Amino acid sequence: MALRIVYDNYPDHPDLQTDWGFACVVQGFEKTILFDTGANGEILLSNMKAVDVSPEDVDVVVLSHVHGDHTGGLETFLGRKSGVEVFMPASFPERIKARARETGARVVAVDEPVTICEGVHSTGEMGEQIKEQALVLRTSEGLAVITGCAHPGIVEMVKRATELGPEPVHLVMGGYHLLHEPSQTIRSVIAMFREIGVRNVAPCHCSGDETRRMMKEAFGKGYLPAGAGTALVLHRQGEQGE
Repeated sequence: MALRIVYDNYPDHPDLQTDWGFACVVQGFEKTILFDTGANGEILLSNMKAVDVSPEDVDVVVLSHVHGDHTGGLETFLGRKSGVEVFMPASFPERIKARARETGARVVAVDEPVTICEGVHSTGEMGEQIKEQALVLRTSEGLAVITGCAHPGIVEMVKRATELGPEPVHLVMGGYHLLHEPSQTIRSVIAMFREIGVRNVAPCHCSGDETRRMMKEAFGKGYLPAGAGTALVLHRQGEQGE
């Protein structure tokens, strides 16, 4: 299975445009999943095309939270692929749900943790002011946690993920929401990741340069540079690595 970042403000592939926002395609499970849609639908579709992913390939869209840099590309995407399931936090405004339904999408309002397909779960919506869900993949290597912005707290979201499966946390990828946080806070997150047993980190989007620098220093080979175009290969449970 593969994780491919198709929208991010950090670059990692010369053929992809960068822009503030996040989107990631998950391939190799029972269903192909688009997690978040970035801010601009045309950039999203262009970047997907650059890595040979067609909207027709996508079965499910999962939206982490309501902010436009994660939902802005949804309407354009749904104009190219109708009939998909769209998992969005239950707290989303009714107008967003209605617009998605008008395209023929089936909206699933997520409150509690839910299974999206075999091996793929949502944490359920978390947080108080800005409610958000993360994606949790159960792989042969362990749990892979994908976050949009981690407004409820990156540590809290990873802890919730560990409640969905007994496996160790192999990877935490996405926005950590640490861009404007002091070094002391970043050090605390690193310490908590170690306590939880996180093996690999791939901070991007709203994580910030200092977070990336400190995570690289702390995790060494377990730090994975991530940005638009990054592709990571994992294995579904039961598969053998090469």
